Amino acid sequence: MGLKVLGDPLLRRTPPQQPDVLTTIYRFPSMEPQSFAYYPANKLHLPLRRDILHRAVIFEGDATRQGTASTKWRRDVHGSGVKMRPQKGTGRARLGDRKSPSIRGGGVAFGPHPRDFSTDLPRKMYDLAWRTALSYRYRRGQLVVLEDGVEIEMNESRWLAQIMNWNHIGRSDGGSLLVARKPGDNISQAFSGIEGHGRLKSEDDVDVKDLLKAGRVMIEERSLNALLRKHSSDLNRRVPSAV
Repeated sequence: MGLKVLGDPLLRRTPPQQPDVLTTIYRFPSMEPQSFAYYPANKLHLPLRRDILHRAVIFEGDATRQGTASTKWRRDVHGSGVKMRPQKGTGRARLGDRKSPSIRGGGVAFGPHPRDFSTDLPRKMYDLAWRTALSYRYRRGQLVVLEDGVEIEMNESRWLAQIMNWNHIGRSDGGSLLVARKPGDNISQAFSGIEGHGRLKSEDDVDVKDLLKAGRVMIEERSLNALLRKHSSDLNRRVPSAV
């Protein structure tokens, strides 16, 4: 009976392919819908994996640590190794040489030395974390795709803050992260004065933590396509040739 069940062709059937997901392309800063775009479900409709997101955030945080703290240990302090006073007979505590950590000017006991804090994470797992973070935002309706070439007419921060509050993407609604390929001069200068309402980053500087930290993610269509194309190594199932 067991062999019959395992050989059933119904059990060998491949799972049905999930349909593509629909996204709306908006124009910034009016936020008027302009067109639609479809994306594969394995890129923008993945289930939430908190464990993978946690490992990706830790991986990025470890890579940003400088590790430049440095102190002089006992062996690094310049000085004589002769004992400062006799071991017995003085009535005072035992003391070694001038490099002892217990006296002023001596070395630091187990102090920090320059080191590398970076950790390892498989490339496929990191790419999956990227698409999981984008999918998390898409499922919650917090992924806003914008037309390419985001720019505003004036470089005034107050004017941009009023626009973001009017469109419910400002500080009172959790703030927004705007990702663009080449941000214009006006929008870059305006965003520098409204840090509470949102942040502006290029597609090369954004990471998984940024996608999860902001209230919503607004991203240019070309930047979204580039990031999905860059972080799709786990979807490539081709076997490399040995020839």
